[in-house]
Amino acid sequence: MKRTRFSDEQIIGILAEHSAGPKCADLCRKHGMSEGTFYDWKAKFGGMAVSEVKRLKALKDENAKLKKLLAEQMLDSAAMKEALLRKSGWGFIS
Repeated sequence: MKRTRFSDEQIIGILAEHSAGPKCADLCRKHGMSEGTFYDWKAKFGGMAVSEVKRLKALKDENAKLKKLLAEQMLDSAAMKEALLRKSGWGFIS
C-alpha cells in the first residue's frame, strides 16, 4: 500500500480550508496535489472531524487484526480435521 504525503489531520485541514472559500484549483496548486485527489478526499473525509477519522482508522485496524486471527483459526481447524480424518482411516491418502 502506498504511503500518503498528507496525514489525516492535514487532509481535514485542507478540506476545511476549501469550505472557507478558495477555489479547488487554487487550493490544489497551493498544496501540490491534483483535483482528483481533492475530490477523492472530499468523498472519503467530507464532513468528518479529526477525532472521527482517528476512530475510523482504529476500527479499520482492529477489523484487519480480527480478520487475520479468524483466518489463522480457520486454517488450524482445517488442519486438525484433516489430521483427525487421516488418523481414523477415513481420509484420503495423498
